[in-house]
Amino acid sequence: MSTGALMILILMVVPLVSALFIALSKNPNTGYRVALATSLGLLFLPALKLLDLFDFARGSQSQFGYSISWVESLGLNFSIGMDSVSLLLILLSVLLGPVVVLASKSAITKDQPMYYAWLMVLQAAMVGVFAAQDLLLFYICFEFTLLPMFVLIRKFGSTNRVAASIKFFLYTFTGSMMTLAGMVYIVWFVAQPEQLGHWTLDIATLTQYAHHMSLGEQTWVLLAMLAGFAVKVPLFPFHTWLPLAHTEAPTAGSVILAGVLLKLGTYGIYRFAIPFAPTAFFEYAPEIAVLSIIGIIYAGLICWVQTDIKKLVAYSSVSHLGFCVLGLAALNVTGFSGSILYMLSHGLSTGGLFLMIGFMYERYHTRDMNVVGGLASKMPIWATFMVFFAMASVGLPGLNGFPSEVLCLISAFQSDAAWSAAGEPGAWGSSLGPWFAFFAGTGMVIAAMYLLFMVGKICFGPLKEPEDHHPHDELPTDLNAREIATLLPLAIGCIYFGLQPTVLLDTVSDHVNKTVFIVEFANVDKSGIDLSDYSSAESILFSQKEMAELNEILLRHEDNPGSEEYMRELSEWEHNLKSSDESVHDHEGDQHD
Repeated sequence: MSTGALMILILMVVPLVSALFIALSKNPNTGYRVALATSLGLLFLPALKLLDLFDFARGSQSQFGYSISWVESLGLNFSIGMDSVSLLLILLSVLLGPVVVLASKSAITKDQPMYYAWLMVLQAAMVGVFAAQDLLLFYICFEFTLLPMFVLIRKFGSTNRVAASIKFFLYTFTGSMMTLAGMVYIVWFVAQPEQLGHWTLDIATLTQYAHHMSLGEQTWVLLAMLAGFAVKVPLFPFHTWLPLAHTEAPTAGSVILAGVLLKLGTYGIYRFAIPFAPTAFFEYAPEIAVLSIIGIIYAGLICWVQTDIKKLVAYSSVSHLGFCVLGLAALNVTGFSGSILYMLSHGLSTGGLFLMIGFMYERYHTRDMNVVGGLASKMPIWATFMVFFAMASVGLPGLNGFPSEVLCLISAFQSDAAWSAAGEPGAWGSSLGPWFAFFAGTGMVIAAMYLLFMVGKICFGPLKEPEDHHPHDELPTDLNAREIATLLPLAIGCIYFGLQPTVLLDTVSDHVNKTVFIVEFANVDKSGIDLSDYSSAESILFSQKEMAELNEILLRHEDNPGSEEYMRELSEWEHNLKSSDESVHDHEGDQHD
């Protein structure tokens, strides 16, 4: 077992051991201390070690792989590893761990062992989702995130927590059952004699063969995938569970829900729906983009009329993640890059907003903007952070929300035949175009309006407090050192990735190019080139030069794709690619020897 694989196992197993220890402890104060020590230890030891060991030059390949056979005849394995995208999402999950534990110290006063134990279980499940290299392991971890969040909402939520927890569970569980059906069909298809010929649940292997399905088969698989992942995002019109769940969840639950759990949907679309059904996704990308734009505008308008500040931020997640799905629907380099950047950025800025609302609620026990306002005069530190995270969420240039939103809009603009024909780098994609970008862009204007309106009422103007308000017994009037320490990592991330987005974009560029190639390849005019010929089951990796050469061939012959010259050039490209692949494997063998 490699050091990297050991670090991944530690990230998955240690929180479970901590959860068991907390649950068995009779001391009510043990939960907070053990959870904080565990989450900080995972952040500063295994997570940073993985960051140090990861080879970013091979970001599209699964690294630190480790596999244990469960049922060999059925191809069932406990298989873990990570590529550049899953690494970043694991780091986000681990970063939010100590943040939510610190934020919960004064907010959770009853049943603390239960609360912190389930929080640790949720931490392990989130890491498992992104580290899974086996489809069954992914699905088990994907489903297992439901149970801890269900308990956190139902047991530790607000007044309407029972209805919120039931709605959350039923929506997400029902959708994921349909996704399971789609996954089972893919596994069955790949096991057919004319495909792989034996059972496997290895995600990379399934990706190699799944694109051989017909358009009709891919369409049904895509619908099954979206049934689970679109609910998780959530994409309009499957969003109705989210505002209630966010509003009723405890602060830590809202932060984890916005920061990580919603990203399971966008990650699932990028990681599974697109590579497994690339032809169908290309065919229906405009319809998916339309739903995302409706969500951007519709949810934004609902935010505009909210008086509950937490519900406003909850609906804003529906609007913001519409940009994320729009970038995925563009099916080009710019869109995929912007979408991945948005997954990370949204977790920082919106997570920060939910923390600010939680800190305010602990002091005033209300979220109604008609009852409380003008807090800058009494809580200047709180107001400073509140304005900061609101500006990050708006997309203020220099903060993390700006590059991700702009990239998603540009990707929709470039996802047009004219840009593709012009040879614009990264402009290949589905049939969207300027009108899609225009209507989505109105969402940025709406977001600025409702977030600035919220900041104006809650932070500025005359001080307004509930009539029965009295000072908190333990908390000071303004933020204390613990609360500031909770917010600083998120604020630093918002600034750094706003000024240096290329750090993240360069990290995922190799993986993005690979995914774009899979979609391009599946929609080439049946050239006869088999993607599985060029790669092992561990990865599908093509250099930017090779992708550019194929694009040039396609563009030169787009008016006559069946010509003899076209087939000759494709054959030469195929031969060169195979030769290059063989030389790479020979080189790797020499290194191994």
